[in-house]
Amino acid sequence: MNNNNNSPKEEVRQILEALKEYPNGASADEILKASGLPLKMRSLQRRLSNLIANGEITTTGKARAVRYHLLPQTVAHQPKERHTDAIPLTAVSKDLLRHLSQPIQRRVPVGYQREFLESYRPNADSYLTREEVQRLAELGNTAKLDQPAGTYARQILNRLLIDLSWNSSRLEGNTYTLLDTERLISLGEASDSKSAMDAQMILNHKDAIEFIVQSDPEIRFNRYTIQNLHGLLANNLLADPEAPGRLRSFGVGIARSVYTPLVIPQLIEEYFDLLLQKAEQIKNPFEQSFFIMVQLPYLQPFDDVNKRVSRLAANIPFNRHNLSPLSFIDVPEDLYIQGMLAVYELNRVELLKDVFLWAYGRSAARYAALRQSLGEPNPFRLKYRDAIRTLITQVISQAMDSSSASEAITSYAEQIPEADRSKFIEAVETELLSLHDGNFARYWIRPSEFRRWKAVWNK
Repeated sequence: MNNNNNSPKEEVRQILEALKEYPNGASADEILKASGLPLKMRSLQRRLSNLIANGEITTTGKARAVRYHLLPQTVAHQPKERHTDAIPLTAVSKDLLRHLSQPIQRRVPVGYQREFLESYRPNADSYLTREEVQRLAELGNTAKLDQPAGTYARQILNRLLIDLSWNSSRLEGNTYTLLDTERLISLGEASDSKSAMDAQMILNHKDAIEFIVQSDPEIRFNRYTIQNLHGLLANNLLADPEAPGRLRSFGVGIARSVYTPLVIPQLIEEYFDLLLQKAEQIKNPFEQSFFIMVQLPYLQPFDDVNKRVSRLAANIPFNRHNLSPLSFIDVPEDLYIQGMLAVYELNRVELLKDVFLWAYGRSAARYAALRQSLGEPNPFRLKYRDAIRTLITQVISQAMDSSSASEAITSYAEQIPEADRSKFIEAVETELLSLHDGNFARYWIRPSEFRRWKAVWNK
């Protein structure tokens, strides 16, 4: 007997409240547990079906792997902060953002537009202007351009594994911190407070990055590379164990979008091959990188994990040419997603391009620092200089391991304004990971304290 005394309206409210706790979607079991409703599963599924029909939620996946997602208008009373001042945007990009901020019911449903790929002529057409390519080339120069492919990436591999694994996973809503990621990748220790799925996602990134940076000449835009890249990134994350590395054979939807990708398997395969053929023909590594970031997620050739594949595949040209990698450091998740939505719904690349240009410059600056190059002072770090120093000193003087340090940093960050909190945590964690024998003195730490901390930190 069901003792539920809630009205249907109250049940719906509790279901929507429960979904707010899962920005990446929730299973029916998770919704039932988070809502606290004494409903049978069949009753909950009826409520969820009604919410889908009313346009308040949507789903991804199918069968037992289905996940339910809030649509933007459902959380309109709690708007997510837009990082529109985080990176410079062109007027066109700002117009695209305004268009995409409309409720989903006001945006026109669209399907896959074949001419968007078919009309692109490698080395005749270009998403990037000549000036943009020149600027990127200056930023990405590593003085290793005449050495064998992958030389530079292998020199910074330890740093790249952590940066790219964490940032790409973060753009998927992964809850691991930078320190959690470093501990998982370096020591194989998963965070007890985070999900197994989050740990698996990061470890999959590590495997995929190592696959890309090997010196195998077959690592290029071909089926072997892209399908195996998907196989590595999707390992143990999809309901169907045969899905990793396999092209999609059924229709999928895009959460919070009016775009519907191709459904017919033969066409998916045909355009996948055409996409790879055009990508491989592009001579400029920056255009090649951005092309794959645009076209691969737009086609959605795999059951899931398409954007992750595109972000790592975007690094293939940089690895082949010994250019600075793209690790998506500090890229705001909302702007990246909106850039993808502009591609999906409007076939417009300007917003995603603004994100790409800024992201590459940001990443290149990180790896230039590894080469002992000087850059402009970071205004954010300057603003929180005293707070960062206090925390770093505390972590080292108390000989905290990375797990204890992560807790201390998160706790301290509660004092920081909410808008700056996540960036502050990243700044402190990045500084901790960058400390070595030649730079710890700026925190007024004695050598004996530093050695004691390092012995604990590296265990």
